[in-house]
Amino acid sequence: MQNSRAGGGTITPGAVSEIDRILALSPVIPVLVVHDAAHARSIAEALVAGGLRVLEVTLRTEAALEIIREMSRVEGAVVGAGTVLNQGDLEASLAAGARFIVSPGLTEGLGRAAIASGVPFLPGIANSGDIMRGLDLGLDRFKFFPAVASGGIKALRALAAPFGRVRFCPTGGVDVASAPEWLALPFVACVGGSWLVPSPAADAHGPDVAEIRRRATQAAKLTRNS
Repeated sequence: MQNSRAGGGTITPGAVSEIDRILALSPVIPVLVVHDAAHARSIAEALVAGGLRVLEVTLRTEAALEIIREMSRVEGAVVGAGTVLNQGDLEASLAAGARFIVSPGLTEGLGRAAIASGVPFLPGIANSGDIMRGLDLGLDRFKFFPAVASGGIKALRALAAPFGRVRFCPTGGVDVASAPEWLALPFVACVGGSWLVPSPAADAHGPDVAEIRRRATQAAKLTRNS
């Protein structure tokens, strides 16, 4: 669980249980880069129908906030915002209906703003200093990013060793072939992946919802050792 001992920020009990609940909903969180809001609902419906309810919409496109709004209308979907870089991104994401927030890194300003908002927050880390800064803010659930470029499973094993209560969601280079190996680690709560909705096909010609659902069904069957 996330702690509240740190000087400089605390997490409310509701936010603590909610981030764990969200991470437990699916073994894989689709990391979505979608350019056309007209495709948002069909993509979300296919992912949810395949068994993946937690969806991370990255703020990498001009349509991202509208896509969050559209996907949030899909029954069963738990839609969050990714690539949140600052307080402005945070506020815009919450206004669009994001139910959780993911950032590629962790700054004190964003961390304090996210904590103050009460939203479930999954900040990115790549080294022990990042983790310690998060712990000082009362956080102990992190996105390990970019997972493969930061040293992969061997690196995460080494990082996790001194931080017994910390749990991670590795993202960045994780694919359908490597996901089971990541999920077998006891300190990995889930993984994030972009392979569920390949780009640019999802935007250029409309989403292949049958293929998206097939990939989601395959991912939802992956098991965790936690």
